[in-house]
Amino acid sequence: MPDIDTAASSLAAEVAWYAGLPSMYGSGAALFTDPAGRVLLVKPNYREHWTLPGGILEDGESPEAGCRREVAEEIGFDVTPGPLLAIDWKPPEGMRPRPIVHFIFDGGVVAEDAPIRLQEEELDAYRFVEPGELARHLPAFMTARVCAALRGRAAGAPVYVPQLDAR
Repeated sequence: MPDIDTAASSLAAEVAWYAGLPSMYGSGAALFTDPAGRVLLVKPNYREHWTLPGGILEDGESPEAGCRREVAEEIGFDVTPGPLLAIDWKPPEGMRPRPIVHFIFDGGVVAEDAPIRLQEEELDAYRFVEPGELARHLPAFMTARVCAALRGRAAGAPVYVPQLDAR
């Protein structure tokens, strides 16, 4: 018969081990393009730059579920995210004390006149942008992320976004 004290001690050690592991934040976003291949970007009212539809995952939420929820909230599309296109990891920075992992899924091709309903509390505008013009609307890290997602879609396999040289 197993020793109850040993089992409890072993369980407590495992709980303590998990509690001591590092943690990180996550986000899920979708890459939508129009039939001409232009990328759908949204303009948050709380940032200077444009971005893809999506956002921060809730506690215990999967990246796919978070992407679906955020896309529905932000632009009114109820879509099941397609294949994973890109993964981007960023170290702690500024006010964010932990790393963050960004998951970009394929949202598919949508008509330029698709009925986009912006979440007025967070978004000011949307637009479709030619891939070659992304850098005019996005910071370098976001341009790298979206370009990686486009490469992932073309290749049919996810792309890991390497860290930009901070030097």
